[in-house]
Amino acid sequence: MSSFLSLLLVSFSVGLSNFAGAIGIGLSGIDARTRLRVGIAFGLFEALMPVIGLLLGQSVAGLFGHYGKYVGGGILVLTGAYTIWQGRRADSLEAKSGTVIAVQGLATRQLVITALALSIDNLAVGFAIAIYNVNIVLAAAMMGVVSVALTLVGLELGHRLGERVEKWSDEIGGAVLIGVGVALAVGLLG
Repeated sequence: MSSFLSLLLVSFSVGLSNFAGAIGIGLSGIDARTRLRVGIAFGLFEALMPVIGLLLGQSVAGLFGHYGKYVGGGILVLTGAYTIWQGRRADSLEAKSGTVIAVQGLATRQLVITALALSIDNLAVGFAIAIYNVNIVLAAAMMGVVSVALTLVGLELGHRLGERVEKWSDEIGGAVLIGVGVALAVGLLG
């Protein structure tokens, strides 16, 4: 039971970055299809990264495990900056043309990059799981389920906040992603 509780706490801890990232995505306004896509992508990456970490082996853990949070944080900061840039660009085009530009939803490429960035620190978790002889299938499944749950809660929270701050949603969402990236890089998340 103690091992199960430890695994649950680790799953919750690594899922917090997905929760925060999902708030940023939810701010821009999302539909049910986007919720499903984000939940699946975040959960899948969250579950697969420890397995990949286990497969890569302990020798790489020392080198990449230390830098994983910086790589993931950097990718999130870049994704957040891109989101802000896209929001400002859309506002500029809207102001010039006088028409409202429809939001096309979260691009698959952007979703995959964000999911990867949020879960890259799980490579080190996979290395740790291998060292402590925890069932990797159980760990991956638990991390995936917890991640999907936290992601869906974060998307809903972001969506509800987005209705109130719609004009600035891209900028706020990008800022949240940047904040999550910085928090991930300095060790506050993940």
